[in-house]
Amino acid sequence: MTVDGSQARYVEGITRLLPAGEQVRAVARVRAGGGLTPAPPPQPTAPPASGGPGFLGVLLNVLSPNITFGRADNAVDWLFFGVGGRGAPGSQASLLHHALTGATKGSGLRDTVLAVTDQRLLLGVTAPVGLLSNSATDERAQADIELLGSVPRSAVTARVGRYRLNWKRLRIDFADGSWLSFHVPLADSGRPLREIAAALSAG
Repeated sequence: MTVDGSQARYVEGITRLLPAGEQVRAVARVRAGGGLTPAPPPQPTAPPASGGPGFLGVLLNVLSPNITFGRADNAVDWLFFGVGGRGAPGSQASLLHHALTGATKGSGLRDTVLAVTDQRLLLGVTAPVGLLSNSATDERAQADIELLGSVPRSAVTARVGRYRLNWKRLRIDFADGSWLSFHVPLADSGRPLREIAAALSAG
């Protein structure tokens, strides 16, 4: 694993979460794929979703994205951002995406971190920082990682490719048929994504 100065703090934070004997193979700071995402986990107390307003709702949503129109939002997401993941409610992709969405809501900025150990794929987020935080605070936050979920390496495969606007994208497929995507912008190196994919492919 090749580690630069910024990655070293993420490796440090992930290593703190591991039991004795488990070793980090690759780490990457990523962004969750946009667009359509896996269905959320089952919520027994949630009211049934109402029908969308069709084409008119899609048009109004494009003109005023702060207004939501149920299923019309899905069409807007697909049109502008594509597909960020697929999965039935309660699938592995559903659970991880729901955990990530919940962790990144609220105050403060958090980095999303993927890591591969010799046993698992891990998804985590750094401690939140404010918009006006200093570099020392940022460095401490990058080393303070909250684990959102993990999957045995044997139940995961990954591949790297190009996606809209040449963003580098990592697609992670789970054994239950669900999947999630993560990306870095064109200006960032795609090497960490390639290292994640390689670590998941290694024996």
